[in-house]
Amino acid sequence: MRLHQKKHPHLERLLTTAKPISLGPSSKVLILSDLHMGNGGRRDEFKRNSDLVRSMLQDYYLPEKYSLVLNGDIEELFKFSAESIEEKWSQIYELFLRFEKNGFLWKTYGNHDADLFEERNYRLSRYLLESIRFMYGDEVMLLFHGHQASILLWETYPIVSRMVVFFLRYVAKPMGIRNFSTAYNSRRRFAIEKSIYDFSNQAKIVSIIGHTHRPLFESLSKVDHLNFRIEELCRAYTTAGPEARREIQEQISELKTMLDACFTEGKKIGLRSGRYNNIAIPSVFNSGCAIGKRGVTVIEIDGEMIRLVYWFKGKQGRRFVSDRNDEPEQLGDTAYSRIVLNEDHLDYVFSRLKLLA
Repeated sequence: MRLHQKKHPHLERLLTTAKPISLGPSSKVLILSDLHMGNGGRRDEFKRNSDLVRSMLQDYYLPEKYSLVLNGDIEELFKFSAESIEEKWSQIYELFLRFEKNGFLWKTYGNHDADLFEERNYRLSRYLLESIRFMYGDEVMLLFHGHQASILLWETYPIVSRMVVFFLRYVAKPMGIRNFSTAYNSRRRFAIEKSIYDFSNQAKIVSIIGHTHRPLFESLSKVDHLNFRIEELCRAYTTAGPEARREIQEQISELKTMLDACFTEGKKIGLRSGRYNNIAIPSVFNSGCAIGKRGVTVIEIDGEMIRLVYWFKGKQGRRFVSDRNDEPEQLGDTAYSRIVLNEDHLDYVFSRLKLLA
């Protein structure tokens, strides 16, 4: 298919220059993005979930033989120096490096950690890339951070990044001003996702990104999945018996409460729908981030399956209910649990993509 060169030049370049990696039926890959690791101080957003990340890597993904892709913005270089980050989170870096024994370790860069290419002594320098092309048979999954979809950000990055670093380190940080990034801007977030969605559909590939901090599965946001789940339950209600109807009513009531909470929080969590046209084409997946108040979201590729997974401590947050009605799985004797929010067979994903795109 002929791509629109003027519309997505940077994304087309990523597809062309990406490092190819073949996936087989036994391949297991963890995709983690947007840790925003800092120096361990008050303004370090990673600090809240650092023990959760350490536990899930060490006690679940390493023993389960997953390879690891760190998909951008792992370090927060807008606020902190690379040296202070590596010194504070040395054990986390050691965990990252252990994944190479399971198959591979790669790290793409985002807009917050792109300057690592200039760090001579960076511990993960040999694993640093801009994009990865997973080959699943004849199909392609392109992994990149996602900031490349913003032409303004990409073409003005050297100048803009230095201005942002100066503001965050020397103005916002001392004054306690919040980081004004794409992740907190609903309109910009939606525009970037839609650009990647359009490109992926033209190329008939799956794109796996981070950057916007909003988990997406098959191009759909949590708001979309809640609406679809409510619709499914309404249809099931018409043919259900009395007891089943009571259960369906309770489920719908809980889903409506969560949906109301999404709209109440509004732009803070991305009120906009993830649907970019009338038919949802499953071409964009987003691993979310590791700095959420309620936990961490990741993407898993396990053989022929792809999953959006939520890790959390204590009671499960209302924002995250499994679309597969799965129960949380506790991680050993820890206070942490894992739940599959959604999953699908990759063959089904690519079949829909080819038929609908």
